[in-house]
Amino acid sequence: MPIHASTPSPSQGLTPPLTVVVPMAQPNMRLELSRATNPQRLRGRRLQDSLSSPGRATQPRVSLRQEWRRRVNLRHVNRLAWDRQVDLENPWTIPVGQETIAKARSGEWHIVLTPTRPVPREWLGDVAGQKILCLASGGGQQGPVLAAAGAIVTVFDNSPRQLQQDRMVAQREGLQIETVEGTMTDLSVFVGEAFDTIVHPVSNCFIDDVLPVWREAARVLKLGGALLAGFNNPIVYAFDPALMESAGQLSVTHALPYSDLQVLERGEIDKRLQRGVPLEFSHTLQTLIGGQMVAGLVMTGLYEDHDRPGENVAINRYFSPYIATRSVKPKHCAGYHV
Repeated sequence: MPIHASTPSPSQGLTPPLTVVVPMAQPNMRLELSRATNPQRLRGRRLQDSLSSPGRATQPRVSLRQEWRRRVNLRHVNRLAWDRQVDLENPWTIPVGQETIAKARSGEWHIVLTPTRPVPREWLGDVAGQKILCLASGGGQQGPVLAAAGAIVTVFDNSPRQLQQDRMVAQREGLQIETVEGTMTDLSVFVGEAFDTIVHPVSNCFIDDVLPVWREAARVLKLGGALLAGFNNPIVYAFDPALMESAGQLSVTHALPYSDLQVLERGEIDKRLQRGVPLEFSHTLQTLIGGQMVAGLVMTGLYEDHDRPGENVAINRYFSPYIATRSVKPKHCAGYHV
């Protein structure tokens, strides 16, 4: 299992918006509230609202914990966490080697959306000349292979360090790859119907709402284009991760959909960020699969995958923790045009 929410305006009388302070010195990554600049003070675990004029209704008390969570800049936090994952050599950050590129140039290649199972070649067809968007797919893996196989590739990712991995391989191998930094929920940098194919490996567990991803993917796909997506089976988030790692036990602990921001205490989150571990969220099958259909896509393929050997051993014994799907933006479907 893998290890990006605009900040709302503060309500009247509250402190300034929470700022996410994550120093570039990665070992000290932590979340901090900005200092209050008005007479209001933080007391205990609640924000106390004061009356600014006689007769004015008292604002309801807001949990400090709730307010802090609501104002976390998730994109910024996870960008820096994934930058750190490059240094930690997470498997999804290790670029492909020269031999892999040489084989791709000769027609012998594959890519993955999930940890181990290759994407069926028929899901992609002949990629030569295809305009392919590798969505949240930095790391120097899928993009360089597809470019070597003849595709016109754009890699879009939230992590500058992950994008640098793609640029490094492109320079090393003489490949043409465009890299763009941004969040997978907002593809406004691209015009509509710009791509023949979107390759979206496991990554939407690092955002709290997956539906905008499907809507944006459908918008930038050409008619007849395909979205290839990998994601976690949501059930993996129901189990206690500590027991899985320490004793190999599957103990149902969390209600779904899961959210690190809702389950973990602030101190626990600080510790995770110090280790370079991104914040994660599960989604429902209704949003992961049904959401693609709501966006106007038609699903044409699905498979499951296990984790790499030695990872998530307890889960691998009982079910596949990953799912991959292929969906198409139809030229027409059920009597209506998309």
